Amino acid sequence: MAENWQLPRIGSVENPLRICIMISGSGSGMDALIKYQNEGERLHKTVLVLSDRSNAEGLEKARKQGVNAISVALPEIEDKYQKRLEHEKMINNLIHENQVELIVLSGYMRILTPSFVKPWAGRILNIHPSLLPDFPGAHAHKDVIDAGVTKTGCTVHFVDSGMDTGPIISQAEVEVYPHDTVDTLSQRVKVEEHRIYPLVIDAISSGNVQSP
Repeated sequence: MAENWQLPRIGSVENPLRICIMISGSGSGMDALIKYQNEGERLHKTVLVLSDRSNAEGLEKARKQGVNAISVALPEIEDKYQKRLEHEKMINNLIHENQVELIVLSGYMRILTPSFVKPWAGRILNIHPSLLPDFPGAHAHKDVIDAGVTKTGCTVHFVDSGMDTGPIISQAEVEVYPHDTVDTLSQRVKVEEHRIYPLVIDAISSGNVQSP
């Protein structure tokens, strides 16, 4: 069944769009987005940060910026699919409790099930470190280098029920140098990620992104 896309309402400075950022690690993109929001009058505000890992560095970064940050551990259920569903139910409860209107994935390393994605379709964003549809998946930088291409970048897209297959909203290009390693390439791509993600969220919050 195809997604029934529904974009969030248009935000305002007085009533900004309420955002939940989901992370798994250092939260560098999350940190950049919250700092951007705090720099001026925006139409969106991060009200919740969630992580599937209790030791994620980004949780403390969010708390230092005054944002409610919570780790949600996977429940101890033997059946792997049921474990995923129950975990997502816990996440959904927190999202609804905090009146979240837009979910922003930023280095969140778990694949969400269709049962979570479909009710939020049009209101979940992801940023991926390649020029999709090329090099989807968890090892994009390595795949880019191994392929010998000269350009890569990052992609902001709506999340659908596939892996990195949702409708593309915006992309930024980065040159790949012959001497690049995964680390050096990652750092240059991150600069563009931190630049374009807030701009896309600005556009969505102001009604300037079309529904897929």
